[in-house]
Amino acid sequence: MSELNDAFANAQIEVKKLSRKPDDDTLLKLYAFYKQGTEGDVSGEKPGFFDFVGAAKYEAWEKLKGMPQDEAKQHYINLVNKLTAD
Repeated sequence: MSELNDAFANAQIEVKKLSRKPDDDTLLKLYAFYKQGTEGDVSGEKPGFFDFVGAAKYEAWEKLKGMPQDEAKQHYINLVNKLTAD
């Protein structure tokens, strides 16, 4: 499993080198896959109504509930690879 973890760690480095900032939807996907891959299912209280960014992040992560952490890591890697190929 260390090969997946190495690729996941490398993807975290590569995403910071992107020449263009991804759109908000893609950023939410990256966030959700990262959180699911590192922490598992969503936890904690959902941010309040006026915390739009926090609520959006929470909801994006919540949609992945039940996804295995390794699968989330692979989705994160695939998305970063797609972004770096553009």
